[in-house]
Amino acid sequence: MRKLSLLLIVCIGVVSMLTISSCNSNKNKTEEVANATLSVDELLEKAESLTDSTVTIEGLCTHTCSHGAKKLFLMGSDDTKTLRFEASEAIGAFSKDCVNAMVSLTGKVQEERIDEAYLLKWEEGLKDKTAEKHGQEEEGGCETEKKAQNETEANSEAERIANFRTRIAEGNAKTGKAYLSFYYIVADSYSIK
Repeated sequence: MRKLSLLLIVCIGVVSMLTISSCNSNKNKTEEVANATLSVDELLEKAESLTDSTVTIEGLCTHTCSHGAKKLFLMGSDDTKTLRFEASEAIGAFSKDCVNAMVSLTGKVQEERIDEAYLLKWEEGLKDKTAEKHGQEEEGGCETEKKAQNETEANSEAERIANFRTRIAEGNAKTGKAYLSFYYIVADSYSIK
């Protein structure tokens, strides 16, 4: 009986050590990813698990918003993979020199959820003429931002909202999520390579 008790204690100890080691291993992998310089493609693949983590991303800047350069976009391996960066208060605005250059940015990964409440607020803003304008575009919105959100062609804000509703319904039927998630980075620092 005593040998059995001793064996049980040893087994519990080994299992505990393996569990602790496994948890630390997963934590270290997340920290390694967060500490490494990632490509746009890598970040987009892992964005959900990196939300609220500080990361460094390097890629080709294709656009800064003409309305104050508060947003910057990096392209991944092709133009269907685009990631939005927003300037933190520390940066203020991005330099126009970033466009068509390799840029390295460090910041925190954020998730933007588009759901029915978001769309209703957007519609209300359009009605009240208080909706945010993006650059010089009349009604269709910023083409680069639309590309980052994999939006289909839309000639007006109303068409964009309708398209989002369709995508939310399709996603909800497949995954049970009544929202779309888009990831972006609030950049604290950047450098032009």
